[in-house]
Amino acid sequence: MKVRIAAVQYLLRSISNWDDFENQVRFIVKAAAEYKPNFVMLPEIFTSQLLCFLDEGDIKAAVRRMHDFTPRYMELMAELARKYHFYFIAGSHPNLRDGELFNTAFMFSPQGDVFSQDKIHRTRWEREKWDTAAGNKLHLFQTDYGAVSILICYDIEFPELARQVCEAGADILFVPSSTDDRQGFYRVRYCAQARAIENQVYVAMTSTVGNLPVEGLGMHYGQASIMTPSDFPFSRDGIAAEGVVNMEQVVIADVDLDALTQNRLNGTTIPLYDKRREIYDDPVEIVSAVCGPRQL
Repeated sequence: MKVRIAAVQYLLRSISNWDDFENQVRFIVKAAAEYKPNFVMLPEIFTSQLLCFLDEGDIKAAVRRMHDFTPRYMELMAELARKYHFYFIAGSHPNLRDGELFNTAFMFSPQGDVFSQDKIHRTRWEREKWDTAAGNKLHLFQTDYGAVSILICYDIEFPELARQVCEAGADILFVPSSTDDRQGFYRVRYCAQARAIENQVYVAMTSTVGNLPVEGLGMHYGQASIMTPSDFPFSRDGIAAEGVVNMEQVVIADVDLDALTQNRLNGTTIPLYDKRREIYDDPVEIVSAVCGPRQL
């Protein structure tokens, strides 16, 4: 089965109110919808654009005020998923639950049903400046176009998470991301590429680009890409498509789930199935190789 993925490089720009935000989202999603995708993905915390008119010098309080817009966010994204009839990974959005702030990715079905995945590993910024809470549960979503999971930005840097959902049957990993500089972006990008290879899975990643007059969100470095395993049935460099760095655009690629299944069984290497579980259950053996001072 062929599946079309649209990953949006979302340009953060100053806005004055909710209407400005909604108009930009509607524009970019309409542009993506013209390619008739099965999945559309926006970046991590792209709703931080709302902080342009919420930030009054206290970033911790401001980001919690974003929760007030959660009902509008949910209504808008569900409407767009229904209107254009795709699965919509609508980036991630900070939201309060039981007094704790979570960074949560929301996925909307073509019928407007909503599913969620909390970010499990927090960056130092999220812990120290936003004081977010950590998610504790991984999800595998069975869709009309394969089994998918969402690993938000930093979570893709922990290979155990990707392996766990791939062993459960994931065909596509979606990685909404937001990074402020080049090295931060490449930490996420290189890890996403590694996860595609070691788990024989498709990985779609996208990032915020642009800038905001908001503490800690002034600059963004990003690029969307759709990555594949590294073997003959796929593109030579394991990249089905990628965008131009730091430009607003929609990156599109078709991925073949049947090719993925065959590669997992008959690939040049089959790392998803070659894992020797008995080794991983044993503790690491510590061996001393200290030789002492060199004798001249």
